[in-house]
Formats: sequence, C-alpha cells, structure tokens
Amino acid sequence: MSVVSPNAFPDFLNWMEGSDRIVVAQDDLVKARKAIKEADMLYVVDMNAPHRAGQDLQNSISKSKAFKVLIDHHVQPEINCDVMYTTHLTSSASELVFNFLYRFMTPERPVAKAIAEALYVGIITDTGSMSYACDYPGTYEVLGKLIASGINGEGIHQKVYSNYTESRLRLMGVALTHLKIMPEYGASYMYLTRQELIDNHFQIGDSEGFVNYGMTIKGVEFTAFFMERESRIRVSFRSKGKVDVNRFARDHYNGGGHHNAAGAFFDGTVEEAVAHFEKVVREGKY
Repeated sequence: MSVVSPNAFPDFLNWMEGSDRIVVAQDDLVKARKAIKEADMLYVVDMNAPHRAGQDLQNSISKSKAFKVLIDHHVQPEINCDVMYTTHLTSSASELVFNFLYRFMTPERPVAKAIAEALYVGIITDTGSMSYACDYPGTYEVLGKLIASGINGEGIHQKVYSNYTESRLRLMGVALTHLKIMPEYGASYMYLTRQELIDNHFQIGDSEGFVNYGMTIKGVEFTAFFMERESRIRVSFRSKGKVDVNRFARDHYNGGGHHNAAGAFFDGTVEEAVAHFEKVVREGKY
C-alpha cells in the first residue's frame, strides 16, 4: 500500500506514525505516478476534482484503471469514481474516514492508536482547531470516540499547535504589517511576498492559520490571505455567517472549498491579486 501526497507537509506533523513512508510527488514525481498507475484500488481523499492534486498528478488520477473510491467533504464533486462517499455536512474528510472505519470496529477490534491520532489531527487542523466547519454534533461525538480509544488529545494539540519555529512567528509579524481592513465592507486581507518568505526562512506549514487572524477583528466577516510562491499567488479565504467564500473563490479565482473556508490560485503579482480582491469586494460581488 502506498500513500501519495501532492505536496510536502509541515514539519510539525513528522511525529505521526507512517509520515516517513508518504510518497511526496513534489519530491519524487516518478515514484508518485508509478504508485497511482500500479494501484488496484485508489482512494481519493479530501479533494473534489483531479486538478486539486496539481498538474503533476491530475492526469495520473484521471487515467488510472484502478477501482476508485472518493472520500470527500467538499461541495460539487467533479471527479468520476466507482464509489462516492461525500457530504459537505461534516467537518473534514478525516471524520468521514472514521465513520467509514467505525462500521468495522468492535470492542475486540478497536481503531488502532496511530489511525486514531491521524484522524484526530485531521479533524482539528481542518477546522482551525475547532473554530469553523464544526457545527455538527457528530463531529464532537467522533472526537469523543477517538479520545476514548486511548489517544492523548491535549498532547496531540500541543504537538500540532505549540511546535512552531521562530521563523514562523517572525513571518506572522511581517504578514500583520500588511493587514488591511475594509470596515465598510466587513472585509480584511493580508499578504506575503516571495522575498519576505525567503528573508524569513519560510518552510512548508509556516503560514498555516495566518488567514484566520483576519477573522478575529471585530466587524470582519470575510478575509483573505495572499502568499506569493514560485510562479503564482496562493489565496486562502475565510468567512462567517452567510458569506459564501466557496462561491466567491469559484466565481472570481477558479478555486473552491467550503461555505466558510476556501482557497484558490491567482496568476499574477501580489499587487494585482490584492487590487483584484479590493475591486471585487467594493463591487459587492460576495
């Protein structure tokens, strides 16, 4: 069995069992494509379309002859699989995986500790430490069952959220200097340039959660975070209430996600991305 990830994952997740055996396409594309091509059964998890895996893997997934199972919690799945286990009325794909496994669990055959830890991490990270996309009683029931299986929830939280580098904190300070609030529209945004990432020794995961700071401002119901990578701008959106950032990301950035949490990419400069965001917000198109 092989686990393939399109991109590298943050260092603060390296403690999880099996993390050293994940095939990262970004590091070894040949091996990643080979694993997908040779698979008899392919589980596609936490994405609703092949292009979400990136240009390097989308064709491999689409052309795979394997029996495909989709486990996903995004709206409007656009991928052809033999089995579709999807709903947006849940916190995360991890919660769906637990519900899938729960059918086969018994007191004599409980969920393994490593699996329980992975699912717990998946739920808390996909909800911003239970701050959005978690208004479902079932989510807390699942967390309770995972804790009851013997894992240390508090210890896991410390490993995930209290294990950052100094460079991450300094990078956060830089991002906050770019904070702009549009009070008349209930919106805000921040950004980081590629040079700022380089100057502050950016590593994968360092910007995790930065977008959420815009939502902590009184009166803000909609926020965006722009980060300049090698060839394009990565954009994250968050909202609360009725503001649908999934629709906003789809309509204006060819992105998508959830009602209150979505993402996209923008081809252009940071200045162009920010100007486009301000223009769309001022026109009330959200």
